[in-house]
Amino acid sequence: MKRIILLLVILFTACNKKELNVGKTNDTVKTSDTIQLKKTIPLDTISKKYSNERFRNVTVEKMSDNKFRVRGEGQIFEASFNWSVEDGHNELKKGYEMTDAGAPEWGKFDFILDSVKDKENSTLTLILFETSAKDGSRQHELPIILF
Repeated sequence: MKRIILLLVILFTACNKKELNVGKTNDTVKTSDTIQLKKTIPLDTISKKYSNERFRNVTVEKMSDNKFRVRGEGQIFEASFNWSVEDGHNELKKGYEMTDAGAPEWGKFDFILDSVKDKENSTLTLILFETSAKDGSRQHELPIILF
């Protein structure tokens, strides 16, 4: 009798066991009566958030080879901040943007930048910063490596 109960327990747990597909590359998951397509999320779409004293929740989304969408929030004096793209040796591009609210509020920003590498093996770095009203120097720099 104990053997029959043990056999039934093993049979029921084996039939109800679901396979986890973590880290597998199969495109489909088969069940007894249906086939379900598995949707994978590319690693590039998972956004890392960057922040410092003046910027928070900053994300960069690669839209094409040379085009990036930058979004986040800033607590910036008069809602105006600057950015530059550098390759480690040269400043390739620079500009400025506005948040939708000035300090002390956290204003949102969203902009698209287009930048091309001078050298194939260089690494592009986007730097967001606030310009000092006193002497024009860069303050609260937030460096972000572009992929």
